[in-house]
Amino acid sequence: QEPEEKKIALELLETEQAYVNRLHLLDQIFYTELMREAKNGKTVPEEVVKMIFSNISSIYQFHAHFFLPELQKRMEDWSCNPRIGDVIQKLAPFLKMYGEYVKNFDKAVELITVWSEKSPPFQDLIADIQKRKVCANLTLQHHMLEPVQRIPRYELLLKDYVRKLPLESPDREDAEKALEMIFMVAKHSNAAIAEMERLQNLWAVYQRLGLEGDIVDPSNELIKEGPIQKISIRTNSTSEKYLFLFNNMLLYCVPKVIQVGAEFQVHLRIDVEGMKVRELKDTQFPHTFLVSGKQRTLELQARSEEEMNTWIK
Repeated sequence: QEPEEKKIALELLETEQAYVNRLHLLDQIFYTELMREAKNGKTVPEEVVKMIFSNISSIYQFHAHFFLPELQKRMEDWSCNPRIGDVIQKLAPFLKMYGEYVKNFDKAVELITVWSEKSPPFQDLIADIQKRKVCANLTLQHHMLEPVQRIPRYELLLKDYVRKLPLESPDREDAEKALEMIFMVAKHSNAAIAEMERLQNLWAVYQRLGLEGDIVDPSNELIKEGPIQKISIRTNSTSEKYLFLFNNMLLYCVPKVIQVGAEFQVHLRIDVEGMKVRELKDTQFPHTFLVSGKQRTLELQARSEEEMNTWIK
């Protein structure tokens, strides 16, 4: 009966072997063949192929020529040296390479779709490779997802390994440190994805606003957006407006009737610095609040008390 921790270490080795095969397929078959055809000018521009595969070659080289051989050597010597923690510690810093691959993943999948429609020879070549036995009836996109899922897999296996280690195991200290390092890398990779999503969402908002030059700033953060009624004291009536609240400014906008390009026109920008907000007890217009800033003061009406409170907050 093998000890539990050895079973997990063997599972790590087996999954690593399968993973290296998958990386070989991505780098040495898909990437190499698509690149060769691109160089012949038959399918798509070379740049597109490079953008699809990002830094997969570095990831493949690292796992095939460094991590897998180290792991194999370690498992062969298990009887006299039962430990993998130190090997994983060597691996962890290199996993930061995945940040680039993971960040690029959505764009890569989109490029495959777009160019498959634009270039039938490109689509045919991918289909041809996918028919081969080595692809196991799975698509290129499916294989490309594997590196994205690999770091969480290391984390799970290592957590399990540490849990099953006997307290007095010579590998305990190294394994715990390795787990902490893997955890930090996973966080780094997730942070890269979150930052990418934030920038994409921000860019989408800027496009809806017609890309007003001085508004476009990558460090801005959108806090809340939504429709609002503007109260006119002069005519005692309300009109539909739209607000975008960022960490540093409030944009008071008018929805465009003819939506070509931008969805909104920015009528007013109020800096958050020095802005005051308070509820107004108005019997004629319920759920109203006052926003006063350096630039101007606005009387606004929300659709409900709850909505008014979230805006004020």
